[in-house]
Amino acid sequence: MKSVERFFDELGHFKRFQACVYFAAVFQAISCGIHYLASVFLAETPKFVCGAPGNITAAMVANYSGSGLEDIWSHWNPGQGFVLVETEIGELWELNKCSRSRRTDSFDFDYSFSGNKSEFPCSEGFVYDRTNIQQSIVTDWNLVCDKEWLAKLTQPSFMFGVLIGALIFGDIADRVGRRTVMMFTSTCQFVFGIAVAFTANYYVFIVIRFMLAMVSSGYLVVVFVYVTEFTGIRARTWTSMHVHASFAVGVMVVALVGYLVRVWWIYQIILSLPTFPFLLVCWKLPETPFYLLAKGRYKEAQDLIDKVAEFNGVANPCRVSDLLQPEEMDLLERDQDATPERKLSILDLFGTWKMAGRTITVWLVWFIGSLGYYVFSLGSVNLGGNQYLNLFLAGAVELPSYIVGCFAMDKLGRRNTLAPSLILSGTACALIIVVPQNIAILAIILSMTGKFAIAIAFGLIYLYTCELYPTIIRSLAVGSGSMLCRVGSVVAPFCVYLASVWTFLPQVIVGILALLIGVLTLLLPETLGKPLTSTLEEAAALGSKKEPECTQANSTSGEKIEMNPKV
Repeated sequence: MKSVERFFDELGHFKRFQACVYFAAVFQAISCGIHYLASVFLAETPKFVCGAPGNITAAMVANYSGSGLEDIWSHWNPGQGFVLVETEIGELWELNKCSRSRRTDSFDFDYSFSGNKSEFPCSEGFVYDRTNIQQSIVTDWNLVCDKEWLAKLTQPSFMFGVLIGALIFGDIADRVGRRTVMMFTSTCQFVFGIAVAFTANYYVFIVIRFMLAMVSSGYLVVVFVYVTEFTGIRARTWTSMHVHASFAVGVMVVALVGYLVRVWWIYQIILSLPTFPFLLVCWKLPETPFYLLAKGRYKEAQDLIDKVAEFNGVANPCRVSDLLQPEEMDLLERDQDATPERKLSILDLFGTWKMAGRTITVWLVWFIGSLGYYVFSLGSVNLGGNQYLNLFLAGAVELPSYIVGCFAMDKLGRRNTLAPSLILSGTACALIIVVPQNIAILAIILSMTGKFAIAIAFGLIYLYTCELYPTIIRSLAVGSGSMLCRVGSVVAPFCVYLASVWTFLPQVIVGILALLIGVLTLLLPETLGKPLTSTLEEAAALGSKKEPECTQANSTSGEKIEMNPKV
């Protein structure tokens, strides 16, 4: 199948048919970005104190007083003392976040007090500041104090589901097809997304969110492979990188909906609705030509070629026989069910020493890309201001990095863009360490430079992985890489916590790893302008003196193929 890239030479690298398929598939990727970040506001914890017995008639904090807690929330911050309240029966209570005490020998409503107090547990529940957050899972299920860890478990448990889903669905897509997995995961994503909003307790919420994470991750892994296999060399860089742009749009949608809707279950329903339009059209999406040919489903492949040709206005489309090597021609006459198919597993990524070294390097890039991205995000200087605007900008700032990355990948190559971006990120970490603390603006600039560089590497590795591995294990390669990516995202918060040991320890860790992996990346083969491979042997030959013959297919087949102008 070394000449399979001729499919695009004759039918177009990115014409009307591919554009329709691409934008439909990528639209659903927005929903993946939405669900990945939804917990930012789902599990948000507002200001709270222990509840007092009975109705409150007056409240005071420091020099501010009012008729109730709603009057003094804006003047009180946790850790700055208690809230003094008076109940309708004249009792005075000092309310803290996780404890409360009643004054026993005083009836003067005065903040200063040195008399006796009786301590009581928070048996009356908690009172929350509803100014900005009307309802979250924290306020509904009281996930504070001794249950605070349950709220903090919301995102790690989701990311663990993402990790599992990336590996499982990557393997399944190589066995049953990209289209089938995309239809299944998007349907489940809609069902689970709506179901989350109607959960009655925390544990059911976590279980359904875990399954939502698995299918969201599964779709995101497979869609990268899908759009890569439906796009020709000339457009593949841009189409692959801009899947990330749709993910960033999802982040911005979360910020917008979070700002407009402050009730968590309504918020969750609205965030799940963007999947519905895709469900109306996903059943019309075709399987990719690479997968059909790799599985010996030649009749279906020919039907797809004819359909694409008709849609793109190509009069005389190629035949399946034009896309196969001589040793594969005899398979055309056989029934596809009679073709033996070897079961592949993750071990095939390590089939030879060369492929093993390549796989380890690619996995390390996935890991540092995710780790560095989140460490830069979580460890950067607090921007302040409106939290919804900050999240919106966090999504928007990714868009320029993907545009720059696309130009660099097409001009310099995949490897020659990936390695410098990792090295630049590591260098930015090193410079942050030596910046004087009183020059905050310089530290911010370096931090954003590091994040910008790591975002390029993070976006590039999806496409690069697709091009480094053959069709028969491509989804598995992307899925396993995505698994390492999620490990990095789970480790990142713990890495940031190391700042309590030394302020710059997180940057030191990321900087050292980014520099080392950046240098190691220089050993990978360049894939710019190379057709996608279909067999393990072709993939192993990338970068060697004995390149696969398909590399020259576009320039040596002029007698058979009339080349289209650049799309």
